[in-house]
Amino acid sequence: MPDIYGILRASSRLKSKRLKLFGVWAMHILGKRYLGLFLDPVLSCNFRCKMCYFSNEEKRKNYRGIFEYEDILLIAKAFFHRALKLQIGCGAEPTLHKDLIRIIALGKQYRVPYISLTTNGSLLNRSKLCEAIEAGLDELTLSVHGFTKETYEFLMTNGDFETFKRLLDDISAVKKQYSSLKLRINYTINNKNMSELTRIWDVLGTSVDILQLRPIQNLGASEYEDFDLTGIYNNYDTLIVPIIRECAERNITCLVPEKENLIALKGSFNDDRLEQSTYCYISPRGCWQDDFNYRTETFDSYAKRKHYARKLWRNIFRNRVQRKVNVSRKLNYNIK
Repeated sequence: MPDIYGILRASSRLKSKRLKLFGVWAMHILGKRYLGLFLDPVLSCNFRCKMCYFSNEEKRKNYRGIFEYEDILLIAKAFFHRALKLQIGCGAEPTLHKDLIRIIALGKQYRVPYISLTTNGSLLNRSKLCEAIEAGLDELTLSVHGFTKETYEFLMTNGDFETFKRLLDDISAVKKQYSSLKLRINYTINNKNMSELTRIWDVLGTSVDILQLRPIQNLGASEYEDFDLTGIYNNYDTLIVPIIRECAERNITCLVPEKENLIALKGSFNDDRLEQSTYCYISPRGCWQDDFNYRTETFDSYAKRKHYARKLWRNIFRNRVQRKVNVSRKLNYNIK
C-alpha cells in the first residue's frame, strides 16, 4: 500500500507547478497510475446534513441515480488500471449501494493501490467493516460535524450520536485485527460546532490516523447558510493550532488550511491545471468528461482519440489558467 499522504505532502512541498505537470505527463505516456478516481455509485443519502445539498428538497430531485454492477464493471475496465487511488463516496452515501463490497473487491482485483470509503458510517458495524477490509479497503473516512449529541444530531439530520460512538468502538476493535486499516475523520467546522473541537480527543480516542479540519464551504442550496469564516480565523490559534500540535505528537496526519487562506477574497483566480489533469469524478449523472462514454471506450482509447498526451504536454508550458472561482471551495490544505 503506497503512502498516499506522503505523496501528497511531497507534492505540496514541490513549488514548481510545471515540474508537477511534467510528472503527470510522464506518468501518462508511460502508462502508469496517476488518476484519483472519485466514485459515487449511488446518488442518495440517508442523512440530511444541514451543510450539504441533500438538505435541500429541490436539490435532491436532481441528485438521483444508481449504477448497476454491470456499469461498475465497465467503469473498472475503463479506469481502474490507471487509478492511483479509488475513493468510493464523494457527494453521497456509498453504503446505500447493495454491491459496495463487490466494488471494493473489484478495485483490489485491478490492483488499485489505495482504496478509500467516505461515509457517515451509520450503516456500518463490526462485521461489515471486516468484510470491507477483507475485500481490500485501505481507508475508512467518517464525516463528522459535531462532538456532542446535540450538535451532531442537529447538523447531521437523521444521525444518531450514540450510533457514531459505537462505530468508533467497533473500528478500534477491528483495527486490532486489521492493523493496516486507516481511519480518517473529516470534521467540517462552522460557527456552531467550532468550540467542540476542544472535545475532539475525548470523543475520537486513539484510533484516528488522518484528521482533516475543513472550514465550511458553500456547496450551494444547503439548509445551513452561515458561511462566515471570521470566527474560525479569529480562533485559529487557540482551537486549531493545538490540534495540529497534538496530531504531530500522536503521529496523526493532519490536513488543515493555513490561517491566512481563510480570509482569501472571494472571486480570486485559481490555477487548476494539476487538478484537472489528475481528478476523475464518476457518478450516475456523468462520467469524467462530457463526451466520454464508459460503455464504448476506455480512458486509454479516449486519450488516444482526443490526443490527451498533447494536451498534458501543452499544460506544462501554458501560463496559469485564470479561472475565477469561489475560494471558499478551493482552500489549500497543508498536510502535516
